[in-house]
Amino acid sequence: HPAGAAFIGSHTDWTRVPPPMNSLSAPVTAGAEIVLVTPGADVIVPLANGEPTTVLDAIEAGADRLEDVRIHQMHALHDRPYMHGAYGDRLRHVSYFLSHITRPAYWEGTIDLVPNHFSEVPMILRRSTKCTVVVAACSPPDQHGYFSLGTNADYVAGLIGRVPIFLEATPYMPRTRGANVVHHSQVAGWCESERPLVEVPRSEANDIDRAIASLVAERIPDGASVQIGIGSIASAVLDGLRGHRDLGIHTELLHDGMVDLVEEGVVTGVEKEVRRNRVVTTFCLGTRRLYDWLEDNAVVEVLGVDFVNDPRVIARMSRFNSVNATTEVDLMGQCASETIGGRYWSSSGGQADFARGAMYADEGQAFIVTPSLTRDGRSRIVPSLASGSVVTTLKNTVDHVVTEHGVAELRGKALSDRARALIAVADPSVRDNLTRDARTLGLFL
Repeated sequence: HPAGAAFIGSHTDWTRVPPPMNSLSAPVTAGAEIVLVTPGADVIVPLANGEPTTVLDAIEAGADRLEDVRIHQMHALHDRPYMHGAYGDRLRHVSYFLSHITRPAYWEGTIDLVPNHFSEVPMILRRSTKCTVVVAACSPPDQHGYFSLGTNADYVAGLIGRVPIFLEATPYMPRTRGANVVHHSQVAGWCESERPLVEVPRSEANDIDRAIASLVAERIPDGASVQIGIGSIASAVLDGLRGHRDLGIHTELLHDGMVDLVEEGVVTGVEKEVRRNRVVTTFCLGTRRLYDWLEDNAVVEVLGVDFVNDPRVIARMSRFNSVNATTEVDLMGQCASETIGGRYWSSSGGQADFARGAMYADEGQAFIVTPSLTRDGRSRIVPSLASGSVVTTLKNTVDHVVTEHGVAELRGKALSDRARALIAVADPSVRDNLTRDARTLGLFL
């Protein structure tokens, strides 16, 4: 096949090319990818840097021969013509979490968005798609014939050995340990590329972020296991934990700020009940420093999201603490974390997974963090969610809501007490109005 070509064949053809490998075969000729995609195929692509860019280039190059093919992926980092309807219904993107790349395409109506909890995406894929083929980026094979999916396990790890898989090896992908290794005998084919990984630097915290982070960090005890999201508040929380001891990390996303805590001895994992002495994650996204640190690092285990984010697994860890951001909270405690002003921005991700797991954990805590005001001065604590807003974390699950003005403790509280606690952490300029609104809504007299 010529460089960059996509081969379209039947499912039977797919399983015959290349032939079964009793010893590690050579990759497809550099610059060429053999991709077999059947009519009506569901192609599964890992999120973020798990995307095999050269393979997807080849699929797009052969789009005129495709028929009703769907590419399923969370949080894409590379913009592509097919996401904007370039090939009509022959090739369409199905998202499970919008990124800065896919958000405009969703607003244009040229991609689909499937609601989900991150922990349940593997089950959704198995039940709702054909899982025709997995295409994924990986590290080059080692001396034993194993590829590593590197920064990712996510929803793909559980499909290894069960679904045909085509890999794209790049020297920039770190070799990691966990449930994300693939033996050459399980691979239908592979190619090589020189693509670098996308880097996402740490977000810089401002004074408001640091005030919120301080309120969270002081409530996290030594020996706790933590899940902390990404963003400026998350960065500040991690900085605020530098004086702690024997923390454990069990998180969906591993990023640069967590490396500091491991290297400084703050994170040891010695008190974790699940995967003791290990840093557990389902995907990694950060800078080259993170990717280099991951290389053959025995302390890190990259495991499937249906394990990492399972609330039942999380609940087995005492003193589990989760920290996640939201965009809007109403006076009953409902958190809209995936829409802004009633317009879709991202998706649920793992926020509810970890909030529920922390709720069931012995001495567990879940923190929802947000500045009290938006950048244009609107309150994020509101009487009722904006029209079109989507509840990400239910009022029954929300534990603590934290702004720069304090911590609203909601678990086990009556609606009237919840409203008062949330008004107390709202910006002072809106508290009187919120109090009047609460009375109008019948939350208190």
